[in-house]
Amino acid sequence: MAQFDFDAVVVGAGAVGLACGYALSRRGLTVAVLEAQDAIGEGISSRNSEVIHGGLYYPTGSLKARLCVEGRRALYAFLEAHKVDFDRCGKLVVATEPGEVDRLEPIMQQALRNDVEGMRTLSSAEVHEMEPELKCEAALWSPQSGVFDSHGYMLALQGEIEAAGGAVVLATPFEGATPLDGGGFKVRAGGAEATNLTCRLLVTAPGLAAQDVARHIEGFPADTIPELHLGKGVYFRLTGRAPFSRLIYPPPVPGSLGAHYRRDLGGQAVFGPDLHFVDHADYSVDPALAGEFYAEVRSFWPQLPDGALVPDYAGIRPKLHGPNEPQPDFRIDSPSVHGLPGLAALFGIESPGLTSSLAIGETVAERLGLEPAT
Repeated sequence: MAQFDFDAVVVGAGAVGLACGYALSRRGLTVAVLEAQDAIGEGISSRNSEVIHGGLYYPTGSLKARLCVEGRRALYAFLEAHKVDFDRCGKLVVATEPGEVDRLEPIMQQALRNDVEGMRTLSSAEVHEMEPELKCEAALWSPQSGVFDSHGYMLALQGEIEAAGGAVVLATPFEGATPLDGGGFKVRAGGAEATNLTCRLLVTAPGLAAQDVARHIEGFPADTIPELHLGKGVYFRLTGRAPFSRLIYPPPVPGSLGAHYRRDLGGQAVFGPDLHFVDHADYSVDPALAGEFYAEVRSFWPQLPDGALVPDYAGIRPKLHGPNEPQPDFRIDSPSVHGLPGLAALFGIESPGLTSSLAIGETVAERLGLEPAT
């Protein structure tokens, strides 16, 4: 039997890559997680809403629907066990005009099909009891939604991997992989101390670099690599008191859940993200976009004062669809897709990828033929 340096190598130490490493570690495998940056979670995982999604919207039978609900349940348990801060504050999906009320019922029915717990339809009066400043004709209530400390979560995942004998190796970019005769891979890693290492299993979860990483795996069929589209979203922060204690969302728009409100764990109010497709990763926030945010926020919070929104940060989502195209499912490609035994390649892991991350890790392990963890 071949001897490998590690049972498994995972490319990417964001939330999803670390969750994959954790899932493999739980099965007794020695795991190396390679990260190009100098710290974990420096990519997509550092530029999101830190929202725990209930799982309301996603199409029946999709990976997003199943893994969001499974992942959310597992995530709360993990956060509690590892003493990572979170707030299960709940979420209101609001119809701010009479013409939007009919849009709530299909969301409710989809949430019920997705096995989302505790969903209720609320009248304007019921919502006003919960959030007196919220303009609302009717709303859906999702009590299982929340916010959490995503970096604390990733540190806990790293700790679990290392406690199981694995390693999270920073400043070590993936440069390529070659399948070995008899199974497994030789992985080329760069950085100041470039090296080659061997592994039986390989998982690629590098977010925005997923397509580029796949192209550097010898024998990976190019026609199975989906096109990458960059979906930029910016956030504005409120100066002053946070007006609501719960998440506030409009009905979703094509390709996005819409710019929403959250009160972060520090008690500050943040609005966003919006969605603009861009040609390159640019994390600047154009202050001129504030005008669009004022209009959207005032649709549900008319009291928003002039001058109260300040540019905050931006994120880039690795979308598999372009403007005006239907939003596809997560891609967790196993050997049945690309033909390379021992490889799982992830593409398009955007929202609700953070919420789904633990369940994504479990699915990766399953698709690599591993038995459930005991």
